[in-house]
Amino acid sequence: EVQLIESGGGPVQAGGSLRLSCTTSGLALRETDMGWFRQAPGNECEMVSTVRSDGYINYADSVQGRFTVSADNAANVLYLVMNSLKPEDTATYYCASDINPEVHFLATCGDRLYGRWGQGTQVTVSS
Repeated sequence: EVQLIESGGGPVQAGGSLRLSCTTSGLALRETDMGWFRQAPGNECEMVSTVRSDGYINYADSVQGRFTVSADNAANVLYLVMNSLKPEDTATYYCASDINPEVHFLATCGDRLYGRWGQGTQVTVSS
């Protein structure tokens, strides 16, 4: 059974940094299309970053240059380092596996039609 557990969220001031972790089990990270998504209240679920099994990484324009995704394939952990955080980055952040990397927006994060999802971790950026 695939399990994804996010951690590392919390409150932070604008300009600060956080590192999110997605601890996975039941899959081989290096062989799986993975993604970080986020959803704020009243907003769609939006792609933050995707990592394809061929190593190609994509970022949303809104986070390009500020966020960096990486993976520890031996430990099966996916990371998202978020720098220069802005209040508009406030959202629940989700890790997802077996995604379609071409899908950048969903009505709701956690939709199992579009992959397997963790429970999310809240990031709150204050100004």
